[in-house]
Amino acid sequence: MQADSNRLSGMSAFILLWLGQIVSVLASFMTNFALTIWAFQETGQATSLALIQVFFITPFLIISPFAGVMVDRYNRKLMMMVSDLGAGAATILILILHSLGVLEVWHLYIAAAINGTFNAFQWPAYSAAISLMVPKEQYGRANGMMSLVEMGPGVIAPMLAGALLPLIGFGGILWIDVLTFTLAVGALLIIHVPQPKATEEGRAAAGGMLTEAAYGFRYIFQRPSLLGLQLVFFFANFFAGLGFTLVAPMVLARTMNNELIFGSVQSIGAVGGILGGVLMSTWGGFKKRVHGVLAGWIVSGVIGISLFGWGQGLLVWSIAFFIGALAGPIINGSNQAIWQAKVAPDLQGRVFSARRLIAWLTSPITPLIAGPLADFVLEPAMAEGGSLTGTFGWLVGTGPGAGMALLVIASGMLATLVGVAGYFFPAVRNVEDLLPDHEQDAKTPPADPALEPVDEGVVIL
Repeated sequence: MQADSNRLSGMSAFILLWLGQIVSVLASFMTNFALTIWAFQETGQATSLALIQVFFITPFLIISPFAGVMVDRYNRKLMMMVSDLGAGAATILILILHSLGVLEVWHLYIAAAINGTFNAFQWPAYSAAISLMVPKEQYGRANGMMSLVEMGPGVIAPMLAGALLPLIGFGGILWIDVLTFTLAVGALLIIHVPQPKATEEGRAAAGGMLTEAAYGFRYIFQRPSLLGLQLVFFFANFFAGLGFTLVAPMVLARTMNNELIFGSVQSIGAVGGILGGVLMSTWGGFKKRVHGVLAGWIVSGVIGISLFGWGQGLLVWSIAFFIGALAGPIINGSNQAIWQAKVAPDLQGRVFSARRLIAWLTSPITPLIAGPLADFVLEPAMAEGGSLTGTFGWLVGTGPGAGMALLVIASGMLATLVGVAGYFFPAVRNVEDLLPDHEQDAKTPPADPALEPVDEGVVIL
């Protein structure tokens, strides 16, 4: 620990950490863009792309509760390195198979499973580290900066990948991805990431691996406001997931595999995500952060998803994706700031992992629903002379991609209703007033810490 005291710390360390991540994620976006096009060209089916999501998210969810325990028990910087190195290993696997000329679609499923397993450590470790590296009043801004890591590289990654592919080939893109992982790990080596101080609640939660993993769920279920907030994400993610599964295959189907249009839509949407991240970084979000969550889901559902499904060309797709992506950092940054303020730092690994599992529990299911439903039911029904063309042809047209568009519109409207419903439940609407900040808990611990009255109501849809 003495060695860490000589390393970069505080906001400067966070900025260096952020720079290492944004470079690494840029390269990963380039790889994912190239792989998406390659997989769809190989199979021509939305189900193949959907299965990549399933193989990523399933191990992610299984490992998450235990990853959260390890984040709380061990050095958080080490956990970040484990995550980055695991993702690098998945890319190296694809690189080797491609170099040997034997890469097949099912290999991407294995790589996605490896990536998902190690990614389970990344989010709780980085999220918990933010609450220790920056002051509480900067949580919204720091989370806005982290949202730029997710969205920013998407602006130039498709164009950069498209420009580099003819020059260095697919293998060259993979090599760039591998090398940038070393930069991300290198940034971690020269910064200091503080470990949290032990709290009474943290000591009381100590136990075996299974006991501590279960504690994150008990913590949330004992607090109706936090549970309600997670149920908003559970249902909204389910409906939005149905739509987002079909974004890439719908655009490619409606443009006859036009890579330029697909890349342009992604890049314009990423610009919206960057502006949303910049907005959160400078503004910090609504004073009552729950408005950023609920109103953000309403805007994202109506415009970001439903309008996208209704569009049949670059202009509408770009507007919808831009606005939907703009809302993303506001939703996630506002939600993250609430949790970082309410949950004690030495509990955040377990609680945040449980929270992510609840919110993403439907993620392995939605691709399995959306892909086959689009390929085998809606696409044939919306083909020329199909059974649904007379009813919905005026809305989405007919032909390739029309059936997928119909499902995207429906999923967006249902996600909107979840955001609206959140305002009708006091436990969700008043989450910031009902739960004390963890700093208050540390000063004046109640007899039964932070346990809310159960009659405030829970979101049950």
